[in-house]
Amino acid sequence: MAKYSEKAVEKVEKTMHEMKEGELKGGNGKKVTSKKQAIAIGLSEARKEGAKVPKKKD
Repeated sequence: MAKYSEKAVEKVEKTMHEMKEGELKGGNGKKVTSKKQAIAIGLSEARKEGAKVPKKKD
């Protein structure tokens, strides 16, 4: 299993909470309802902040 940094884990937890509250929005401005999409957004944000996150699969 992939190893994620503590910062990445916190970011994913934050985005999951936002999704459950109905506050998380995707790139097109619509609400995110998918858990997978929320996790992807959290990991993407963590990558931008320089956290240790495995590379994206193509």
